[in-house]
Amino acid sequence: MDMPKTETARFHLEGMTCASCVARAERVLTAQPGVAAARVNLADESAEVRFAAPATREGLAGALAKAGYPARQITLQLSVEGMTCASCTGRVERVLAAQPGVIEARANLAARRATVTMWEGAATAEALAGLVTKAGFAAAPLDDADPGARAKELQRLIRDAWIAGALTLPVFVTEMGGHLVPAFHHWLMGLAPQSVLWGVQFVLATLVLLFPGRRFFLKGVPALLRGAPDMNSLVAVGTAAAWAYSTVATFAPGLLPDTARAVYFEASAVIVVLILIGRALEARARGRAGAAIAGLIGLQPKVAQAEGPEGFIETPVASIRPGTRLLVRPGERIPLDGTVEEGQSAVDEAMLTGEAIPQAKAPGDRVTGGTVNGTGALVLRVTQVGSDTVLSRIIAMVEEAQSAKLPVQALVDRITLWFVPVVMAVALVTVAVWLLLGPGLAEALVAGVSVLIIACPCAMGLATPVSIMVGTGRAAELGVLFRRGEALQTLSEVTRVAFDKTGTLTEGKPVLTDLKPASPHLLRLAAAVEARSEHPLARAVVQAAEAQGLDIPPAEDFSATPGHGAEAMVEGHRITLGAARMFPDGLGPWLTEGEGFAVQGRTPIYLAVDGRPLGVLAVADRVKPGAAPAVRALAGMGVDSSMITGDAKRVALAIGAELGIRDVHAEVLPAGKVSEVAALKPGVAFVGDGINDAPALAAADVGIAIGTGTDVAIEAAEVVLMSGEPMGVATAIRLSRAVMRNIRQNLLWAFGYNVALIPVAAGVLVPFGGPQLSPMLAAGAMALSSVFVLTNALRLKRIKPVEDAG
Repeated sequence: MDMPKTETARFHLEGMTCASCVARAERVLTAQPGVAAARVNLADESAEVRFAAPATREGLAGALAKAGYPARQITLQLSVEGMTCASCTGRVERVLAAQPGVIEARANLAARRATVTMWEGAATAEALAGLVTKAGFAAAPLDDADPGARAKELQRLIRDAWIAGALTLPVFVTEMGGHLVPAFHHWLMGLAPQSVLWGVQFVLATLVLLFPGRRFFLKGVPALLRGAPDMNSLVAVGTAAAWAYSTVATFAPGLLPDTARAVYFEASAVIVVLILIGRALEARARGRAGAAIAGLIGLQPKVAQAEGPEGFIETPVASIRPGTRLLVRPGERIPLDGTVEEGQSAVDEAMLTGEAIPQAKAPGDRVTGGTVNGTGALVLRVTQVGSDTVLSRIIAMVEEAQSAKLPVQALVDRITLWFVPVVMAVALVTVAVWLLLGPGLAEALVAGVSVLIIACPCAMGLATPVSIMVGTGRAAELGVLFRRGEALQTLSEVTRVAFDKTGTLTEGKPVLTDLKPASPHLLRLAAAVEARSEHPLARAVVQAAEAQGLDIPPAEDFSATPGHGAEAMVEGHRITLGAARMFPDGLGPWLTEGEGFAVQGRTPIYLAVDGRPLGVLAVADRVKPGAAPAVRALAGMGVDSSMITGDAKRVALAIGAELGIRDVHAEVLPAGKVSEVAALKPGVAFVGDGINDAPALAAADVGIAIGTGTDVAIEAAEVVLMSGEPMGVATAIRLSRAVMRNIRQNLLWAFGYNVALIPVAAGVLVPFGGPQLSPMLAAGAMALSSVFVLTNALRLKRIKPVEDAG
């Protein structure tokens, strides 16, 4: 029996205001039949759901909407050229409708347009246009989702805060000014009766609650009626209670005892002002937290110079297909991934690798979309478009990591699920206790409202996701991609890093390291023979001769002896190259020289002319310049290093000694790497780059793939180092530790704030002569708690890459 196919859906939700919302939305999703896992992120207001039949995207969205967190829908328009009949429009519609997250797709033959309705975040207009283009039509985004939606929300919050502030200021001044300055109070009483002043305060406070403050009631009251109160419910109940009590005191004072006739209009209005200001600051900080993704998306040009019948013309990037030739002028961003066919230049790949030094590019070299061309013009042939480009894959990796939920979040979720109902119960108990033991109804109301307002689950809900968002974004800027956000926590606990050798600690290709005697003539003779050989080491000799600009003569009568060497006639002489066993008559002093190279982990190649030994060459897989500094940096962080390689023990030990790695495991077969890694657990990360490293990467606590390696290795890893430099391992560990430290700081503040101030707001210190927080101060403290968490997380943007300290 076939198992149902598992899918992943991503929604952007409305109504997410606090950690209770997160827990409630997750509970709604996981309760749906077929849902395997659900993650809701407060920082970017998204939900990621893994599900199988009978669950559907529409059903999940319906459940979210019923719970009060509707998934946002957007409508995109694409310009589609090449449609000539109804069957074309049908094909375009089928291609679009088949994409996960697309609700409806309509193609218009006359207008040459396609309109797509979809769940926000399911795909981009560029990606959909790329799919239509692959189907044989030239498509480009015509009308994307509103890119300024969050900016507009921030503007609305700021506008409403100003309006609320302007309406609240007279209320605050007339009420609190009279308490603070007795002379001002007497002047006010002479200006108008108290009932008139209270009436004016009623009008102004009512306007504040009806207009700038109505957002709290529109979301909070329905949530309360559903039995699932959230932060908006706390604010709505608190401000409504203060307003209602004050209204009774103003218009029906006879219903209250003489000692309880007081108004708190200023409290209800100031609470709205302070919370709006706090949310505006949150929105601004959230925008900065997600700046890394926005920056990555902005790296890809919208147009490119594509080759056509009339030469290179400006063409939308979304309509370009693989195989198209593009012209990239000096200083321009490279539009798409491709291979250079004409021209030479240096390309700044800092956005990809974190390396500041531009990389030389010539015909045959690969270039990546989003990188910046230097001073030379390049003509490249496109190899990848749309979601297949490196930049798109990086964005997808970062987005997935940013939506991750770390194990440390589990405790937070369990607490916040019940937090708001418990706070409301505490507020009711507080009012009851004050009525039984306190001086009166007014004081009881103040205490209850203060408890409602100061209890802020927002800070708890933001503590983890905002740190992950900023940390993974900064990591991407430094060339470290966390493919799975959970690796942040696991990597921070790593105590040992096991490296593969070839391609990880070394360059991964043999190079000529030594030639004795240092004779260009001997090198050109050796290259002539090796040019006819297919041995992996032969190419290193030929490349060395080419690098020196030597003229390599032709070789004749070539013959090779497997495992020994090769020989040929070059310029009338018999040239012999190979291992010591290729020379039965001996090598004289050159044998000692060659054995010295072998001890250093290099492969000696002896050379004889007409049977007479004249020199020795040494070929080795050169150690990466950053390998030894990386080992030293890890040691400085308290992390030990190991090497696991299939190479010969003598070579492995020599390289280990050169790098300062004492724990060397050599001559290990690919299958054996898994058991070697398992023996080093727990707390081990494995770093590799090849197909044979994939099982070990998956077996380690954290798999770290060198970005220059194979796709198989990258898919098996949790972390990818785009630069291919071992020092990136130390940077990744530094980042993970900093993020976890930041999360702990945020959680300590968020929990500590509530534990400390809810009792103070309830008035437990009053019997001992201590203070009781007013609702206004409670609102200010609540707003500042979230701002503190966000500001603390933004400090992660200042993390620097690890550099060689030795």
